[in-house]
Amino acid sequence: MAQNVREIMTPNPISLHESATLSQAAEAMRDRSVGDVLVMDDGGICGIVTDRDIVVRGIAAHKSPESTSLSEICSKKLVTADVDDDVTTVIGQMRAGAVRRVPVLADGSAVGIISLGDLAVERDKRSALADISAAAPSR
Repeated sequence: MAQNVREIMTPNPISLHESATLSQAAEAMRDRSVGDVLVMDDGGICGIVTDRDIVVRGIAAHKSPESTSLSEICSKKLVTADVDDDVTTVIGQMRAGAVRRVPVLADGSAVGIISLGDLAVERDKRSALADISAAAPSR
């Protein structure tokens, strides 16, 4: 049952420059029906922002969605995986780092994201999390 990350990741993640605003990230998430954006600087991936980050670290902290940059609220301590990593290893890294989403890299470039939802759909198709994750996004 050994699988590699490439087999279950969500490909083609949204990425925005660290200077992009919270509004731009929220619009990109809405348009692609996802809950995260990879944050990039000139050297590559430097963070991740989720819809929850926008709400909790941005809006609830009274930061302007139009002028607050992603670099101000993103999670910068990242757990990343390589496309060829074993899924079981990545699950252990997610547990140890207490993270729900892991950017997937190939040759240093972001090519996907693996999430708890991806893992639930693949590993326990009858779970409530798998049902929710597999459902069509609501608008």
